[in-house]
Amino acid sequence: MYSVYDLVLSLVYFGGKAVTIQKIVLITGAARRIGAEIAKTFHTAGYGVVLHCRESKEEASNLASALNELREKSAWVVQADLQSVDAIRSMVSEAVEINGRLDVLVNNASTFYETSVETANEVQWNDLMGSNLKAPFFVSQAACSALRATQGSIINIVDIYAQKALSAYPIYSTAKAGLYALTKSLAKELAPDIRVNGVSPGAILWPENQSLEKNKEILKQIPLQRQGEPSDIAKTALFLARDANYITGQVLAVDGGKSLV
Repeated sequence: MYSVYDLVLSLVYFGGKAVTIQKIVLITGAARRIGAEIAKTFHTAGYGVVLHCRESKEEASNLASALNELREKSAWVVQADLQSVDAIRSMVSEAVEINGRLDVLVNNASTFYETSVETANEVQWNDLMGSNLKAPFFVSQAACSALRATQGSIINIVDIYAQKALSAYPIYSTAKAGLYALTKSLAKELAPDIRVNGVSPGAILWPENQSLEKNKEILKQIPLQRQGEPSDIAKTALFLARDANYITGQVLAVDGGKSLV
């Protein structure tokens, strides 16, 4: 279902002719994995997509080229280190200037690795907190003005371990718990102009270098007894951005029921 706002926005008349306005989504960490799938899904739905990357410039550029072959002037790449607030502000400004608007922000970029409490260090703390909590806050802050102008929305990619900590990953789990709380807090503060929601993935893509035995062990704990697909996360993000006009402050678990266990 599309809202009246969507229908009015899509057609504007200039000189008696109807002109389609392309809504724009900025996706952090969009070069690969779930971020790339989110970009493809929004693009298929008619959005212009701004793909953020840090080091994966070639992959992001290849994705943008493929999307632009499908529809001209519909995908762009912006590069920034999201650990830097100045870089974040410059990146968001660049993204907005491309089309003069921003309708959706998807905070997807994330760092994930084990940090046992006995061996974790300050560098790891700053890295994990920076990518999973600091960056979503400051990217959202920088995007607020543009999103207010379009009555837009923010989608945070959280994690089911935000509410049920993952053993041996205390810093990551804490950072995602913070992002869960941030989603709720921003939804209150930015209403009624901007809706803020989250998606908590379960077993979607296995961590790189994780053993097959560990994967099988996790699958046994999932009520639906199967692994999810990146498209499950992407479609949920699109639903929250495009169709859920009366939903804000919610974090939807897309995990096959694993959070029930």
